[in-house]
Amino acid sequence: MEFAEFNKSSSFTIRNARMDDVEQIIRINRDSLPENYPHYFFVEHLKEYGLAFFVGLVNYNVVGYVMPRIEWGFSNFKQIPSIVKKGHIVSIAVESPYRKMGIGTALLRESMKAMKEKYKAEEVYLEVRVSNDNAIGMYEKNGYKKVKLLRGYYADGEDAYLMAASLL
Repeated sequence: MEFAEFNKSSSFTIRNARMDDVEQIIRINRDSLPENYPHYFFVEHLKEYGLAFFVGLVNYNVVGYVMPRIEWGFSNFKQIPSIVKKGHIVSIAVESPYRKMGIGTALLRESMKAMKEKYKAEEVYLEVRVSNDNAIGMYEKNGYKKVKLLRGYYADGEDAYLMAASLL
C-alpha cells in the first residue's frame, strides 16, 4: 500500500517505543481509553513486536503510542479463504491536548509500514468503537475499510467495527 505524502510537523517526533516509555504509555492508555491493559501486556507487546510499536513525542515527552501485534488469520480481502500474516493495531491513543496535530496518523502509518517491511504482514486490522467518529475517519483516510460489525464487543456493551487495510 502506498500512502500520500505526509508532512510531519516539526512540533512532534515519532520513534520506536522503549522499555522506559512503558509507564507513560500506560498513563496515556488509562487517561484516553476505557480499554485498559495490565503492565505486563504492554511489556510483552513491546518485547515481541517492538519494531512496529511507536510513540509520539512533543518536547521529548511521550504524548501518544501505537501498540501492535502480528498474527496469522483468515484474510479480510482475498476472495478464496486463505491464511495470511496480519498486523493488529491492539491500541492507539494520543493525549487529548495533542490530538488533531497528525500524531495519531503518523503513529498509525509508521506502525503499518513496519508491519509490512519488518514483519512481512499482508494486511492490518483493528477494532474501533462505532461511536468514535474521529478515529473511524482517520482510519478510512489511511486505507481502512469497515469489514464487519462486532455486536457488544466492548465490556460496556458498545458495538465495534472491525476495520482492515491491505498492506500489499
